[in-house]
Amino acid sequence: MSSRKADEPPEAAQTPLSAAQRRVLLDVARRSIVHGLQHQRPLPVNAGDHEPRLREPGASFVTLQMDHTLRGCIGSLEARRPLVCDVAYNAFAAAFQDPRFPPLSAGELPQLHIQISVLGRPEPLVFSSEAELVQQLRPGVDGLILEEGERYRGTFLPSVWSSLPDPRRFLAQLKLKAGLPPDYWSDTVRVWRYTTESFGQPWQEDR
Repeated sequence: MSSRKADEPPEAAQTPLSAAQRRVLLDVARRSIVHGLQHQRPLPVNAGDHEPRLREPGASFVTLQMDHTLRGCIGSLEARRPLVCDVAYNAFAAAFQDPRFPPLSAGELPQLHIQISVLGRPEPLVFSSEAELVQQLRPGVDGLILEEGERYRGTFLPSVWSSLPDPRRFLAQLKLKAGLPPDYWSDTVRVWRYTTESFGQPWQEDR
């Protein structure tokens, strides 16, 4: 259960990204993937070269798809580095370090679609039972982080609701992702929710 009091307000929302800022992040993601193909490391990014909103600490996920099929997805749950640097790192990692897939090849680039999700600040949920937790979930809106002790942790982005629209099944599958049985429950389970600002484009758009 969360330690935040039930009547304690969540932190203020972050300022939404402008269309120009979104384009910059998508360009950085593309260039980091190309740089990774050439140099086997993420694109070096100097946060000072970018406007203040992109220099702020930010947490992001980068999702790669081909023909509407997942090709890689890596991200950060905590804002520990400038957003523009986080996107560069996660784009590289999604392309070359997702253990579920082989490293991306140059021949796949023309079919690639890049999706960036910028995470809002996680809000701890207060609940006394699994049923109470389920009642608080907002399908299509909430991303969830679930933790049990120091060993088990998993997250689902809000986009996962499209394939798991039932809150109970969404939670059960998240427990599986965290390494727990789907029917697992204890009084020490902790859950946070967050929203995302998501945007993307095909590889060759605006190039």
